[in-house]
Amino acid sequence: MNQTIKSTTAVALALGILCGPAWADMEAAKEFLDAEIGDMSALTRAEQEAEMQWFIDAAEPFKGMAIKVVSETITTHEYESQVLAPAFEAITGIKVTHDLIGEGDVVEKLQTQMQSGENIYDAYVNDSDLIGTHWRYQQVRNLTDFMANEGADVTNPGLDLDDFIGLQFTTAPDGKLYQLPDQQFANLYWFRNDWFTDPEIMAEFKEKYGYDLGVPVNWSAYEDIAEFFTGREIDGVEVYGSMDYGKKDPSLGWRYTDAWMSMAGMGDKGEPNGLPVDEWGIRVNENSQPVGACMARGGAANSPAAVYAVEKAVEWLNKYSPPSAMGMTFSEAGPVPGQGNIAQQMFMYTTFVAPLVDSPAVMNEDGTPKWRLAPSPHGVYWEEGMKVGYQDVGSWTLMKSTPEDRAKAAWLYAQFVTSKTVDVKKSHVGLTFIRESSIQHESFTDRAPKLGGLVEFYRSPDRVRWSPTGTNVPDYPKLAQLWWQNIGDAMSGAKTAQEALDSLCSDMERVMERLERAGIQGDLGPVMNEEKDAAEWLAMEGAPKPAIEMEREEPQTVAYDDLVASWQ
Repeated sequence: MNQTIKSTTAVALALGILCGPAWADMEAAKEFLDAEIGDMSALTRAEQEAEMQWFIDAAEPFKGMAIKVVSETITTHEYESQVLAPAFEAITGIKVTHDLIGEGDVVEKLQTQMQSGENIYDAYVNDSDLIGTHWRYQQVRNLTDFMANEGADVTNPGLDLDDFIGLQFTTAPDGKLYQLPDQQFANLYWFRNDWFTDPEIMAEFKEKYGYDLGVPVNWSAYEDIAEFFTGREIDGVEVYGSMDYGKKDPSLGWRYTDAWMSMAGMGDKGEPNGLPVDEWGIRVNENSQPVGACMARGGAANSPAAVYAVEKAVEWLNKYSPPSAMGMTFSEAGPVPGQGNIAQQMFMYTTFVAPLVDSPAVMNEDGTPKWRLAPSPHGVYWEEGMKVGYQDVGSWTLMKSTPEDRAKAAWLYAQFVTSKTVDVKKSHVGLTFIRESSIQHESFTDRAPKLGGLVEFYRSPDRVRWSPTGTNVPDYPKLAQLWWQNIGDAMSGAKTAQEALDSLCSDMERVMERLERAGIQGDLGPVMNEEKDAAEWLAMEGAPKPAIEMEREEPQTVAYDDLVASWQ
């Protein structure tokens, strides 16, 4: 069932917005609560109405204003744009145009507004990966001060920041909150549980490899499983043992900056991010100032572990994924496992669970999934205490270049779409949890068996070990574009992994050197180390790490049920 589309028309009709002007009163709010929310809320009906009344009152000075906000195109934001924005207008009288564009385009618009000072959008949902950028440039309103001062009259007393599960990712080292989470999703390991538990398949795997088929703990086991399933015919379908994407496109960069290198074991220990060397291979000093990305300056972006990470990804893409995967982007590749011919995927962004549950090819007739989600395996350089995976935290961000009245109106909308009134329903549509109260809601206890481990993961203490890009990255827009361009050369075979990563780290250092010379980030900006022989850094403890002679370790798997039991 496509809940997004069903809801859109129902709410629009109920609120009368398809056939007449909007009105801002409690009657509109009640219509919305009846048509869309019902008991899908962490609040009682009386509490919902009280929260809606607060929005009506707080929005009174801005009634009739038209604002523009933007986010990337995923199910959660489609729901906000198609359902919640019209409802907000009907309830408050503030018209919201909620644009949906590619994530790379969101970053580009944000960068343009930062550089020009022109108010392109009144609010952005942009990834918390930019927290280091926002903290250093100080071009966004820090929400801690905003809520206490000029934004106090438009800050919901029921916002309940403690209920948000991702605030540690949107808080800078200065202790200030710079962004408000709107949607959150991890990358996890995905596999066809029906195949993995088939007695004949299990016996054949055990006979061939000498250990049990199960959730791979390390990359060696993932590789064996990929080899085992690739080319096999199951239920009349030719199966591939892995799925990924490789098109030279901005989304190829995310594939690697989104913790692939740390999963391989490139960086240092530390949660939520490795210190002093993070998952981008960028080293910082004791004052959080970036000092280098190449091994010659103590970075790790061209280290043996980074080379291993890229080489494995390219090898698996070529050997075990559908031929078309090499020409796919993030958004094109995400739904492919739902077609029913993929055995496992190392790197499944859980935002794609929403389309998966709509795919009959991977769902049983009773609505339960044929697949499961589990933690991704780690590479041979990985050590206990290191980051284990990535979590995307798309978050509301208010630029200082946005006029105060428009920022206030946009802040009201941001709070509306993340409010306790609507968040349980929004979470059911997009499956991108941001609130503890939604995760623990009884409706998700009921739905959990149909979501393949997603609810169990988000209710587990393990979830905090998945984290976004941290504060080592001084300018996300400038540095992120270097990744897809250089990694793309390795993907296409134009360069070896080592050559591509040597180029990448040098390019990153040139940007950081320019930032240092310009001094525009003050005491928070880069202070580059002097170059020295990489061997000196490799001889020290931590990242960059010297090459491991045998990069294939003993394969290890775990039974899925045992894994889930460990989360309880």
